[in-house]
Amino acid sequence: MTTSKTFQGALSPVLTPFDDNGAPSAERLIRHCRALLDDDVGLAVFGTNSEANSMSVAEKRGLLDALIGAGLPAARMMPGTGACALPDTIELTRHAVANGCGGVLMLPPFYYKGVSDEGLFRAYATVIDAVADARLKIYLYHIPPVAQVPLSLALIERLLKAYPGTIAGIKDSSGDWNNTSAVIDAFASTGFEVFAGSETFPLRTLQAGGAGCITATGNVNAAAIGKLAREWRAVDAPAQQRRLDETRAVFQRFPMIAAMKAAIAWQSGDEGWANLRPPLVELDGTQRVQLENALDAIGFSIPHADQLGVREPAH
Repeated sequence: MTTSKTFQGALSPVLTPFDDNGAPSAERLIRHCRALLDDDVGLAVFGTNSEANSMSVAEKRGLLDALIGAGLPAARMMPGTGACALPDTIELTRHAVANGCGGVLMLPPFYYKGVSDEGLFRAYATVIDAVADARLKIYLYHIPPVAQVPLSLALIERLLKAYPGTIAGIKDSSGDWNNTSAVIDAFASTGFEVFAGSETFPLRTLQAGGAGCITATGNVNAAAIGKLAREWRAVDAPAQQRRLDETRAVFQRFPMIAAMKAAIAWQSGDEGWANLRPPLVELDGTQRVQLENALDAIGFSIPHADQLGVREPAH
């Protein structure tokens, strides 16, 4: 089984900015990723909060190329590569490995529901065998509230036994601490890296022997989340956790992706950041005011917000 940790601490499922024509904005993404790295937060690009399943394989390949071409460290990247179509998963995974990414975050095929562990094992095995590269490190993505395709402890154990150098960890976005704890208890001692899927759980995860968290509000609260991931043994760690919970609670009052993008648009002065790709839609004017007032009330500001904005070219 795995014995060395590839990732540790906090990662952000990086928001994907779109320009006013609906195309991914590589310049904004590069700026955002640089700011996250400055706050010691890794890059889980093409995750749920990235609107990744609203993007094509070509778009994701192009954005990853842009990030690496801009000099951002591939070793700090954990791109999402899981798709419903196994050939798409294989292509994205090969591309990530070839570019030196530290690992990939892999959803199971999620369109069909009620599938068996045998079917899921075959899906992951097909990808691993097709990529056939010793550098591949897979982080399983367990998000039953959205995918409705859970990854059982028995499946994880079988994958670890079959592919001990490849199955590196998991992001548990179940929202169920009992499940996260069970995964840590069962596998963390082998080096299997367990990440909570929300900053509600990083302190408990790290105290229990997990690796950290991969969390949505890492996009807007990176410095504080990264600090707790480094200082979880500190006397004030519980107070740090409470402040993270307070910020998360504000964003959870609204559709999360739209709220985070609205907050960046507000604090960076770049309204292009508010764009989403359908079927998601932006916050309306009333929601924007409510969000800004709520964030002001807790004294919240986005680290490096002044670095995130760009100007759209004239049309």
